[in-house]
Amino acid sequence: MKILFVCTGNTCRSPMAEAILKARNLENVEVRSAGIYALNGGSMSRNGQIVLDNAFIPFVHESASLEVQHVEWADIILTMTASHKQAIIHAFPHAISKVYMYKEFVTPENVQDVSDPYGGDLRTYESTFVELNALTDELVKKLQGD
Repeated sequence: MKILFVCTGNTCRSPMAEAILKARNLENVEVRSAGIYALNGGSMSRNGQIVLDNAFIPFVHESASLEVQHVEWADIILTMTASHKQAIIHAFPHAISKVYMYKEFVTPENVQDVSDPYGGDLRTYESTFVELNALTDELVKKLQGD
């Protein structure tokens, strides 16, 4: 199973989601992230890295702009917002069957955007981390058939 997380700049939410899922060490699950408007080779946001470090999740990240090879590689594309989902479907209509909002995929009754910590303080990033961690708990259950 190849899972691609997508957000806007690939510096906050999608790399945190990637790191959290990778830390679960699931067999036969590969994880990457990209951003719709990302610059290639950028750093993760400072507060995002601090939050991961505080959770003892080692992670080194370089931002990546979403490109066709990412879409082709992925079995499932999980976006942070409805607008990310729509942008991907617009740019890559052939991928419509594998693009979901993260919350839509794991908790279909709760179709909302993942909160965006961009520009926020450490507490804002911690809140988004808690949200992503809970979503990842649900994703792992779904992948394991629970």
